[in-house]
Amino acid sequence: MEDTLAELVESKDERQTYSLWAIPTDDVSCRIKKLMECLRAEFGGPEIEPHITLTGSIRMSPDDVLNKFEALQDPIQGYVPKVEAVITRRSYYQCVCILFQQPYYKKMYEILDYCCRHFDMYSRDLPHLALLYGNLTEEERKGAQEKVSILDESITDLSFPIASVALYKTDYQDKTLKSWEKIAEKILRPR
Repeated sequence: MEDTLAELVESKDERQTYSLWAIPTDDVSCRIKKLMECLRAEFGGPEIEPHITLTGSIRMSPDDVLNKFEALQDPIQGYVPKVEAVITRRSYYQCVCILFQQPYYKKMYEILDYCCRHFDMYSRDLPHLALLYGNLTEEERKGAQEKVSILDESITDLSFPIASVALYKTDYQDKTLKSWEKIAEKILRPR
């Protein structure tokens, strides 16, 4: 019994937390990064790699998560999301973010559902691309939202292809994101 308990504790200790991200093309990432830099300069927060979270909080061993990632079919191949609006939320990780238009939103839920099932997860996360992480007041969030429309007036006209799907090791206790790292990436072929 003690050996089984020790093995269980040891196996739990090697598990890490991961997230699966859809990464926009380089030109779109550069545009979004400039917007993020301006927001951070005024409102603070960590530097974020532009991405759409496909599933987060994946708790697995490094070997298991890499095997699952390698077996992942291209869930987002050919998907071109179109921005609907810039919104704010109380969530640290969704403080200021971009939402996507219908039917893109519905398609994104199908993609999220596939990714969650593939990694044995359940999530009904809001399909979004975060522009700013932070614990801001409602007034500050509204100010950041207004700043986005000033800095990039045509952001709600943006549509973009997804360049790759990446697996990141993410420690949600580290709000600086300095420990977050890309583990693997699949470049998607344009259709």
